[in-house]
Amino acid sequence: MTYKRYTVTSALPYANGPVHIGHLAGVYVPADIYVRYLRKKGRDVIFIGGSDEHGVPITIKARQEGCSPQDIVDRYHTLIKESFRRFGISFDVYSRTSSAIHTETASEIFRKLYDDGRFIEQESEQYYDEEAGQFLADRYIIGTCPHCGNERTYGDQCEKCGTSLNATDLINPKSALSGRPPVLRKTKHWYLPLNEYEGFLRKWILEDHKEWKTNVYGQCKSWLDLGLQPRAVTRDLDWGIPVPVEGAEGKVLYVWFDAPIGYISNTRELLPDKWELYWKDKDTKLVHFIGKDNIVFHCIIFPAMLHAEGSYILPDNVPANEFLNLEGEKISTSRNWAVWLHEYLDDFPGKEDVLRYTLTANAPETKDNDFTWKDFQARNNNELVAVYGNFVNRALVLTHKYFDGKVPERDTLLPYDREVLDEVKAIKNRVETAIENYRFREALKEVMNVARAGNKYLADTEPWKLYRTDPDRVRTILNIALQLSADMAIIAEPFLPFSSEKLAGMLGMNERPWERIGDDDLLPAGHALNTPQLLFEKIDDEAIAKQLQRLADTKKANELREHTVQPAKPDISFDDFSKMDIRVGKVLEAVKVPKTDKLMQLKVDTGIDVRTVVSGVAAHFTPEEMIGKQVAVLVNLAPRKIKGIVSQGMVLYAEDADGRLRLVSPGVEVACGSVIC
Repeated sequence: MTYKRYTVTSALPYANGPVHIGHLAGVYVPADIYVRYLRKKGRDVIFIGGSDEHGVPITIKARQEGCSPQDIVDRYHTLIKESFRRFGISFDVYSRTSSAIHTETASEIFRKLYDDGRFIEQESEQYYDEEAGQFLADRYIIGTCPHCGNERTYGDQCEKCGTSLNATDLINPKSALSGRPPVLRKTKHWYLPLNEYEGFLRKWILEDHKEWKTNVYGQCKSWLDLGLQPRAVTRDLDWGIPVPVEGAEGKVLYVWFDAPIGYISNTRELLPDKWELYWKDKDTKLVHFIGKDNIVFHCIIFPAMLHAEGSYILPDNVPANEFLNLEGEKISTSRNWAVWLHEYLDDFPGKEDVLRYTLTANAPETKDNDFTWKDFQARNNNELVAVYGNFVNRALVLTHKYFDGKVPERDTLLPYDREVLDEVKAIKNRVETAIENYRFREALKEVMNVARAGNKYLADTEPWKLYRTDPDRVRTILNIALQLSADMAIIAEPFLPFSSEKLAGMLGMNERPWERIGDDDLLPAGHALNTPQLLFEKIDDEAIAKQLQRLADTKKANELREHTVQPAKPDISFDDFSKMDIRVGKVLEAVKVPKTDKLMQLKVDTGIDVRTVVSGVAAHFTPEEMIGKQVAVLVNLAPRKIKGIVSQGMVLYAEDADGRLRLVSPGVEVACGSVIC
């Protein structure tokens, strides 16, 4: 089917951390290649991105850092958006699910389904923390895994054995908020009855979309064969979009329901007057780029929502990739086992395309794949530098040397000349077929075949030897080499946009229409070239060693943390705990204690009084860093003399995995003397 327009979305990254190479390889690089290609072909396409900013992990991170969820999402949305911009991911819009237009859009869709009777109401028992006064999301419940005995298992999944769980499966569950055992309490929620859409989904996916990637089709079939169940679309939480119906106070839309609607709300933000064309017109092709962990949401749940609403188109394809590992191990954000995009851009300035190339050449399209720094270096040095860069550099340098930097006029083409030009046209067709079938690794290999053909052509014809005896033949050879260089500036652009722009500048190309790839007159005779520059530079062993050392340090820190976690102390009674008087204080003065390495004398305003506390933090903080900080102080600790100074209390700290101390302090300024309970 021929489409008038394209809506391309990429999974909304979760705004509780930066973007890493696994995200890039699985979602954003292939999506960007596809969109850039469509634009080169003159298609009407919009590329929609944004941050996913609701859900429990964000509230947990905010609680850990003593700040608000909005603080967390503001920080990471800004970081992610800027990282994508620097890396050349060419979104038409990159917005967020905390925006007013998203709240409006998600609420409208929920209300439409609600008014049409598409939801069912169910009352169930869920864990409730009586001390905290709130229902607990699964991630706020910790207990013992019934399968492997891991005593630090969350209520949704055991990270040790990988088993998916319900919170009620845990042995000895406790609230992560208060530490007390939660109780079961009845609560009402709205559910999308997925089982009612099973027949529609079986036909739409299993019969109508057999062309989908095997991993996508197979996962969908597995879910459908197991039978679908109603799924809650609301939850008890104070961070998210309020449920827009009466009697739903204290409830928000479940993040899985509101997040994919972000594609729609971001389109409304981009095109307020004609967004419906890209979401409701049958002549629009909708494509979702995601990782394999999002297949069910984008192929079963979100389509069921849109089908239930009734006016939206459904995705034509969902080309999900598998996972990318790092140096043989699964990427883990919690263990910092990742290559973070913003750090890469700082460490390798001007080498955006090297990472894009490596991630595409090694893309996990059909199975999990591995990123190694040695492979990254080899692909740069042996392919981008030695093949692509070497070819265009020789073509430009020889033209400047023999023909004053102007495209020479060619003589009659020999059969070998014509074969090379015809091969480029054949490559163009193969690249188009591969991209339109979401085989980007194959497409990139074909793109590099243009440079390989150019290198072979120069090696076979040896114009540097031929110039003295047959300069007219050299004119033809270099003319063709320059046409191939111009082909590379066009055909490589979706994959390597920065180097393509640089090459086009050297060639003096103002326009680079896709349909002219393979033409033998892209650069007319007499056209002036600009000064040649190296398109790519070698990456030395020292730069790679630095990255490997960073990973080694991360692994060491993880091992240290895993082996030095202090065991829990014996249980105490609540009465024992209530005897401790912990308050917020402010450090007014701080000086190192003479003749000691670790001790610092602090003058602390506890709200009760101003007192002296001796603290062993001099190795971790300077006096200047301590002054003005709000801290947690145990104020009823019996006074004791330390190095001749009477210490009246204890300032509380947390020890990080690397042994560093971190201040325990409120996330926002509070009155000195405020009780910590």
